[in-house]
Amino acid sequence: MTYQPADHTSQHWQVTKPAASGRRGMVASQSRAAAEAGLAILDAGGSAADAAVGAAFALAVTEPWNSGLGGIGFTQVAKPGGAAETFDFGPVSPAGLDPADFPTTGRWKQDLFAWPEVVGDRNIHGPMSFAIPSSVAGYALLHERHGRLPVRDVLAPAVALANRGLAQDWYTLLKVANAASTLRLYPESACIYLPNGLPPVPPYQGKPGFFRQGNLSATLERLQHAGFRDFYEGDVAAAIAADVKEAGGILSAKDLANCRARVVPAVSVPWRGRTLHLSAGLTAAPTFRRVMALMESADWSGDAPGTAWHLAFAKAMQEAYAERLAGLGDAEPAGADTCTTHLNVCDADGMMVSMTTTLLSSMGSRVVLPRSGVLMNNGVMWFDPQPGSANAIGPNKRPLTNMSPVIVADAAGTPEMALGASGGRRILAAVFQMLSLVSGFGLSPEDAAHFPRIDVSGPEGATADRRLPQATLDGLAAAGKLEVVEHAVLPVNFACPNLILIGPDGTRTGITDVMSPWSAALAQA
Repeated sequence: MTYQPADHTSQHWQVTKPAASGRRGMVASQSRAAAEAGLAILDAGGSAADAAVGAAFALAVTEPWNSGLGGIGFTQVAKPGGAAETFDFGPVSPAGLDPADFPTTGRWKQDLFAWPEVVGDRNIHGPMSFAIPSSVAGYALLHERHGRLPVRDVLAPAVALANRGLAQDWYTLLKVANAASTLRLYPESACIYLPNGLPPVPPYQGKPGFFRQGNLSATLERLQHAGFRDFYEGDVAAAIAADVKEAGGILSAKDLANCRARVVPAVSVPWRGRTLHLSAGLTAAPTFRRVMALMESADWSGDAPGTAWHLAFAKAMQEAYAERLAGLGDAEPAGADTCTTHLNVCDADGMMVSMTTTLLSSMGSRVVLPRSGVLMNNGVMWFDPQPGSANAIGPNKRPLTNMSPVIVADAAGTPEMALGASGGRRILAAVFQMLSLVSGFGLSPEDAAHFPRIDVSGPEGATADRRLPQATLDGLAAAGKLEVVEHAVLPVNFACPNLILIGPDGTRTGITDVMSPWSAALAQA
């Protein structure tokens, strides 16, 4: 007898996730706890901006591997009858960053980027890898322009969550274990996330319990009373600067004091009878627009994308990425664990917020600053260590990113959908496919979220969900290199999209990534 083992299958199940529905406010997040925080803010009379800010701060507690106070991001905002805006709090390198501090070994590093390897991986983790943490500045500007509630109330859910702590369940174990080899190098990180030198294993029976994240709760309480700007010019700023200096980092008190978010008009582009409000700044928007143009001639007939549509999409993505990498430089993870978060919010008045934030790598720099409890980003890794390249490392620079928060307006210009995703380079493919499924083919958000997708994250090849029809898989394989994979709980093959749609009758429908165990869309009663 000759036996040939089949490919390994890790998930022998069919998973479904319900959509949320209502006629008032709604929050869709990769963390249900953060969505609950945002919903509580809406129930207290807050706007969609208040809820988005509150949920973002909650995510620093409930999903620390993806985002937090030490991160960066982009946000789209649109109101009925108003112009769409981009809130740019993207990464900026410290003023004292010196390329000479990042000598290369002569080897190539295959981490999230195919960069030349830097001595000691100091651009990937540790205190030299910090970009200026601008998330709090972005949240503050969003709250200033569109919030209704005082800072104290907006931060109240995050403070309560921080005082309770991070859930010590199997998913936390999985995420912490993936970063444990570098978390153990930094004392405060190891103290919090690796008790007794090992990841926090949940109890054998009963409820998982919770553990505190150092001084994070105290920092949130300080911001609650002193205001957001304290993060950059007050006691929190002083604590951050002191810790960075003691650790041997480059980020300075002056970098913090000079940190400002900016708001600019969104990039508004017509698309199939609607208007897409894309993010301005160094994001995926130029590549998104190129894919839009290339897909105009695709086969949009039928009630779902078929083989011809998928072949056209794969080709469009490959061509668009080839142009992006040649003209703009490399950007964002091509593989590995997703390391970003996305949330969408709408309120009863129809304001929509689409926010993508990140620490870059999972657990960012892996450095928790002891005085503040802030887990810092590793944004220096966005830069190419090779001098002279399009994305070359240097001081006061903004690197290219692939974040892609989007708001869609109907023919009358009223915002009808907020969507986005986490997942590095895979974001663009996921967002465009979800957009196409809902607005192009007319699927419900719930059906769209369960529809199998492909990913194209570069100028060659594609990855396909094995649940796609065999004819589509065969067609993709005939067109070029194809990897057929599972859409699994650990998001290594596909991005994690979520969206909120406002229907013609005012009904809001929200859905999050089906395979994400913690994610949820929640509607106001």
